Amino acid sequence: MEACVTRERYRLILNPAAGKGTARNALPTIRSHLDRAGILYEIVETERPLHGIELAERAAKDGVDVVVAVGGDGTVNELINGLMNVRQAVDKLPSLGVLCVGRGNDFAFGAGIPSTVDGDCRTLIDGHRKTIDVAHVRGGLYPDGRYVGNGVGIGFDAVVGFVAKEFKRLSGFIGYFVAALKTIFLYFQAPKVRIEMDGETIEMSALMVSIMNGRRMGGGFHMAPNGDMGDGHLDLCMAQEVSRMGIFRLIPRFMKGTQASHPAIRTAQATRVQVEALDGSLPAHADGETLCTDGTQLSIEIHPAALQILTPGEGAR
Repeated sequence: MEACVTRERYRLILNPAAGKGTARNALPTIRSHLDRAGILYEIVETERPLHGIELAERAAKDGVDVVVAVGGDGTVNELINGLMNVRQAVDKLPSLGVLCVGRGNDFAFGAGIPSTVDGDCRTLIDGHRKTIDVAHVRGGLYPDGRYVGNGVGIGFDAVVGFVAKEFKRLSGFIGYFVAALKTIFLYFQAPKVRIEMDGETIEMSALMVSIMNGRRMGGGFHMAPNGDMGDGHLDLCMAQEVSRMGIFRLIPRFMKGTQASHPAIRTAQATRVQVEALDGSLPAHADGETLCTDGTQLSIEIHPAALQILTPGEGAR
């Protein structure tokens, strides 16, 4: 790679638990790329859950130009929360970079960031930026709210994520796929929910409600195949209760992103969404992190043009 002329300061926040503990293995490659390019950087590691939030807040207050998540979707989510928490307290908010060493890397997919360390390093070095929206969810374990980069999953796909986390060897898309098959036999009674979307209200027995800023969940399930992180809207994909065989038939559609044509699927766009359980409960996640296992109400809204991220420039992908 050619030497870089930027004098911007980069702070890489590494989650050593990412990629089932393999994240540190990427460090020699990362250092090699950034050193050759003349990037000014330092590396710090998270030491516990949610530590990335604190480290991102500190980086912003220290005047760092770019904060880089070295991890998976959970690490990205923590850094987004840290940056958004202090956006009113700093003169200039750092841009967010991503080095994909996690399992799903769904945020990166939706943002157009490569899923390889080499490609991600090139993106950091080029320094091309774009502005994205960030969502905010309240409810469950976070009554005061949590910021969301990729999406909120309620129902079936949340339980899939919970099951996938229990696997010790399976990871990435194959882990989520096996978890989805297992979940078919664990999670079948869909709760009756009320969904309010920018003033419109619907009630349904919902197998699943996905509320997306990005495009994909679980490393390969395209919940919002046409989603755009910069359009100022949330993309909803709502699945009515279907039989177990119906779930089997839906899974390939979600893998291809063709589920919208299925009669059990409803899609919509909104800037504010509230989901309330009328019967049953709401297992839910945000960017793969648990929001609740048996919640009763969640509200999500979009914050347009909230954050700058580093992405490949036109023609670089």
